[in-house]
Amino acid sequence: MTGNGVLDVFVVAGIVAGGLGLVALLGRGLRRLWRLGQAMDDFLDDWQGAVARPGVPARAGVMERLGVIEHEVRHNDGSSLKDAVRRVETKLDAHLKEEREGTNAFFKVQEMEE
Repeated sequence: MTGNGVLDVFVVAGIVAGGLGLVALLGRGLRRLWRLGQAMDDFLDDWQGAVARPGVPARAGVMERLGVIEHEVRHNDGSSLKDAVRRVETKLDAHLKEEREGTNAFFKVQEMEE
């Protein structure tokens, strides 16, 4: 290469070191790409859901789970969370109105006992 044996050893060592560095960088990049692919695969499994298989129960997808949530926050036949909150709110309003008017029998009994 250069004609000088000692210098040639260093040139070859530099080429080998550069090659190994390049292989290490490529390996690192491929590893990151692999992890990104695995994360995308996990995301898509969560999004689409998964069918049951031996030893693993089925998992609903995102759209199915959102449908369940939507059912709970809309008025329906009285079984949704929103309907339950409305019932409690109505009863609480009636209770507070009775308290303000002094027609609440519970508090009248307590006042009589004192």
